Amino acid sequence: MHIVLQLIPKKYLIGGTLILLGLSGLLIMSTIVAITGEFEKDSQQNEVTEIEGGGIGVGTANVSPEVMKYQPLLEKYAQKHGLDASYVPIMMALMMQESGGRGNDPMQSSESYCGSVGCISIPELSVDKGVLHFKSVLEKAHYDLKLCLQSYNFGGGFINYVMKNGGKYTPELAISFSQLQYQKVKHTGNYHCVRPEMVPYSACYGDAKYVDAVLKYYTGTITADGKPAAPASGGSGGKSGVKVIDAGKTLIGKTRYVFGGGRSQSDINAGRFDCSSFVRWAFEQVGMNVGPMSGVTTDTLKTQGQAINPKDMKPGDVVFFDTYKIDGHVGIYVGNNQFLGCQGKTGVAIASMAKGTYFGERFNGRVKRF
Repeated sequence: MHIVLQLIPKKYLIGGTLILLGLSGLLIMSTIVAITGEFEKDSQQNEVTEIEGGGIGVGTANVSPEVMKYQPLLEKYAQKHGLDASYVPIMMALMMQESGGRGNDPMQSSESYCGSVGCISIPELSVDKGVLHFKSVLEKAHYDLKLCLQSYNFGGGFINYVMKNGGKYTPELAISFSQLQYQKVKHTGNYHCVRPEMVPYSACYGDAKYVDAVLKYYTGTITADGKPAAPASGGSGGKSGVKVIDAGKTLIGKTRYVFGGGRSQSDINAGRFDCSSFVRWAFEQVGMNVGPMSGVTTDTLKTQGQAINPKDMKPGDVVFFDTYKIDGHVGIYVGNNQFLGCQGKTGVAIASMAKGTYFGERFNGRVKRF
């Protein structure tokens, strides 16, 4: 080998060495970029896109984890189709009634999209076309939200029927429309009453109680313009805010922080919580459901309630902090720059969020009133 190297001119040896060094450098850089990309991908996986100024979650959707996972897509397509994002919780409730978040057509939008059941086999397409159909029906219903919901079940003919009979949704009109339509189609044998209580009325076309069925998964009120609104009780920033703080304080000194804890009754009984499960538990004690025990996270909590300017914070409002990720920590504001939360070293405790403190430097300005 030594003899061979001597026979090769030096300029070729130098050139070859430089080429090898260059290729090695490219290989190392490619590896670093790939690893960095994976880290970035992992850090972004759990983030939920929020539409600024959209009023997301003014009301609260009380739905299963299977439906909850579709929230980012519902927000995405609400923005795409120009639908106010305050309707997202209502659409989550609608999806809960339609499918429980299961199957390839979770919004059951095949028929409105292509005229036949089962033509959609991609969940994201179902959400896309379901949101578009919801918006279309809402506009045709002149933003009568209950009329919109019932028409999502009955079809657009119900809107025309209502407009000829007072112009406003009523449960009685839903029953009479179902009766009329059933008389037209019962000879086919393809229709039967989905609700036994409708049998005496022969109201077996669609689900005449669809509005109630959807709204049982939604906590909130509906304003005159048809938009969902926060509960009329005044929310967590009022008297109930003091109550939720009092409920949360009962766990001070009795818990320990466990990431992912608090999502089963055995965890709760043993005093194992993390930040979001503690907040959910505290609100449950005052009769407010802010999400399922098994599926609550900071990302689900941040889309609930009404957005509040930090200058207007009141005891009982929910505050968020950027820790290991955006909105990585959550607690309940108690006043005087302090919040009640479940922290790593203390378990449930009152901590400072004043300027210069650990949480004060990480408070991101997100405040929600449940």
